Amino acid sequence: MGMISPSALPPLTEPSGDGMCLELTEGFFCAGHFHPPWLPGLEEATLSICDSHTNMKLKGGKQESSEDSEGAKGKMTLPLALAALVSAFGSSFQYGYNVSVINSPAPYMQDFYNRTYLDRTGAPMDSGFQTLLWSLTVSMFPLGGLFGSLMVWPMVNNCGRKGTLLINNLFSIAAAILMGTSELAKTFEVIILSRVVMGIFAGLASNVVPMFLGEMAPKNLRGAIGVVPQLFITIGILAAQILGLNSILGNAEGWPVLLGLTGIPSLLQLLTLPFFPESPRYLLLQKGNEKQARRALQRLRGREDVDDEIQEMYQEDQSEKEEGQFSVLSLFTFRGLRWQLISIIVMMAGQQLSGVNAVFYYADRIFESAGVPSSSIQYVTVSIGAINVVMTLLAVFIVESLGRRILLLAGFVLCSASCAILTLALNLQTTVSWMSYLSIVCVIAYIIGHAIGPSPIPAVMITEMFLQSSRPAAFMVGGSVHWLSNFTVGLVFLYMEAGLGPYSFLIFCAICVTTMLYIFFIVPETKNKTFMEINRIMAKRNKVEIQESKELTDSYPLQKQEEKKVLSSSEM
Repeated sequence: MGMISPSALPPLTEPSGDGMCLELTEGFFCAGHFHPPWLPGLEEATLSICDSHTNMKLKGGKQESSEDSEGAKGKMTLPLALAALVSAFGSSFQYGYNVSVINSPAPYMQDFYNRTYLDRTGAPMDSGFQTLLWSLTVSMFPLGGLFGSLMVWPMVNNCGRKGTLLINNLFSIAAAILMGTSELAKTFEVIILSRVVMGIFAGLASNVVPMFLGEMAPKNLRGAIGVVPQLFITIGILAAQILGLNSILGNAEGWPVLLGLTGIPSLLQLLTLPFFPESPRYLLLQKGNEKQARRALQRLRGREDVDDEIQEMYQEDQSEKEEGQFSVLSLFTFRGLRWQLISIIVMMAGQQLSGVNAVFYYADRIFESAGVPSSSIQYVTVSIGAINVVMTLLAVFIVESLGRRILLLAGFVLCSASCAILTLALNLQTTVSWMSYLSIVCVIAYIIGHAIGPSPIPAVMITEMFLQSSRPAAFMVGGSVHWLSNFTVGLVFLYMEAGLGPYSFLIFCAICVTTMLYIFFIVPETKNKTFMEINRIMAKRNKVEIQESKELTDSYPLQKQEEKKVLSSSEM
C-alpha cells in the first residue's frame, strides 16, 4: 500500500454537496489535513481516501461525531431483547427473589427448625441457638454472594459470559431441590447450606449478566439494557413478596414450595440461553474468533454490515496489547485504571452502605406507627415493592436521554434528603401526630431515589469504564465490594439501631452525600460513547497515554482492509 500526501492530490474543487470525490490510482491510500479555501471558518478538514473515492470530515464546522455516525444508533432487535430477557429472568430475577423469599414465612420456618430439633433430641431448642440458626439462614446469602463474586474473573475468562450463566444455573437448581424437600427430609441444615449456594449463584449472576448484556448492546442502548438486570431483581423481590402472602404460600404448608420455586427460572434459562449468541466482544477479543463474533453481531443487530463495530473492537484490542489480561492484583497496581477502580469501589459501596436494606427493615415499623393494621402490613410491603419496580422501569427509559451521572446524582440527593428528614420524623412522631405520615413519605421518596440511580447504574458504569481485558477483574472487585457491604449492613445495623435509634439514618445520609460529591467531581458521563472514547476520557484523568495504533492497518486484518479501506484519519 503506497502513501501520498494531500499536496500530491489532484486539485480540490468545491463540491456540489457535503463531500467530494476524487479518482486515484488503485492501491493508493492516503490521509491528511488541509484548509479548504471554499469553506472559510473551518479549523481543518480531514481526508481519508480509498481506491475509488475520498471522504472528507470537517473540524470546526459540521463534524461527524460518534453519536451521529452510521451504526452508532443501534436498534432494539428481537434477538437482543430476548437475550436480555432470558438472561435477566433466569439469573437476576433469582437474586431478587432470594433476597426477599424468607421474610414472610420466617415464623413458620423457625417453627420447623424447633420441631426438627425437638424430634432429634427430645428437648426444645434454646432460644439463643434458634436465633443463631436464623441469623445464619439470613446472612449466608450475602456471604455466598461474596464467594460468587470472587469466582467471576476465572469463570468468565475460561467459560465465557454465556457459558458462566449456563453453569451457574446448576447452583440454583440444586439449591431449589434441597430447599423444596427440606421439610420432607426433616433437616434444616440443608436450608442454611442452600442459602450459601444460592448466594454463590446470585454473586455470579449480579456481575455476569450486566457484563454479558453490556458487551452485546449497541452503545446508544447500553444504559437501558444495562438497567434490565436491576429491573428483574426488583421484579424478583416483588414476586417473592406476593407469593409470600399468608393467603398464597407464606404459610405453614406452602413455605417449602415457595423456596423451591426458585429453580424454575434457572431451568428455563438452561433450556433457552444456548440458542442465543455469546458476547461478540468475548468471541473476538478473548477467543480471537472474528467469524463467530461477526455472526453474533449480525444476528444481534439485524443487519449484515457490522464492520464499524468489528473495527472498533480491533482498535480496543490494539490499545490493550501491552497490558494483556488483568488479574485483580494487576488491576490495583496499574496506574492507567486508578480512577476507574476507585470510582467503582465508591459507587458499589455507596449503593449498599446508603441504607437501602435498613429502610426496608424499618418500613414495617413505620407503617405500623402510622396506624396501618398489622394484618395489612404485608400488603403495604408489596406496594413498596411495586413502587421499586415501577421506578426501576422508569430508569430503563430515561437513562439514555438523561445520562448516567444525572440519575446517580439525583438518586443520592433524594436518598440523603430522605434519610435526614426521616431521622427528624422518627424522633418527633411520638409528640407530633402527622410525623408518622411524613415518615411514610420519606420511605417512599428514598425507594424512588435509590431505584432510579444508585441501584441500577453502578453496574452499568463498571461495564462502560473498563475495556475487555480489565472488565472481568473490575466486576470481581465491584461485586465483592457490593456483597461485602451488603453483609456488613446486615451485620451491624441491628447494633446501630439499638445504640443510636433513628439517628442511624444520619450515618446513611452522610454516606449518600459523600458518594454524591465523589460522583459529581470525578465520574464522567458515559452515555452514547464507545468503550474507547470512555477510555480516552479516563486516561486524561489518570494522566497516562493510551496505546493506540498510528495506522489501523496494524489492528484490522488485511483481508478486511481489502474489502473496506475507507477509514477515518482519527483512527490512524
